[in-house]
Amino acid sequence: QVQLVESGGGLVQTGGSLRLSCAASGSMFGIAVMAWYRQAPGKQRELVATINSGTTTYADSVKGRFTISRDNNMVYLQMNSLKPEDAAVYYCYAKRSSIYGYWGQGTQVTVSS
Repeated sequence: QVQLVESGGGLVQTGGSLRLSCAASGSMFGIAVMAWYRQAPGKQRELVATINSGTTTYADSVKGRFTISRDNNMVYLQMNSLKPEDAAVYYCYAKRSSIYGYWGQGTQVTVSS
């Protein structure tokens, strides 16, 4: 089992920055891919960014503004130039296999216009 705990969410003005953190614990051996997802009210959960042994990918909507990084069992999401449409609950995800992974409880990001 893997436990994920997100932190760092909050209220920020448009154009501001936040840094989300995800603390992973438990059976992390073999987990190479970590990711951040987000879900806004009334919308499906969407993939924001992934990191796999240093290789990163981003949703088009956040490219150039968000940066995912990993330091052992900590995963971060640096979010700059935030927009109202970035407001959502952000979830950390640890991928165990192509069909199975672990989720954190989420952290709320609110962006005021």
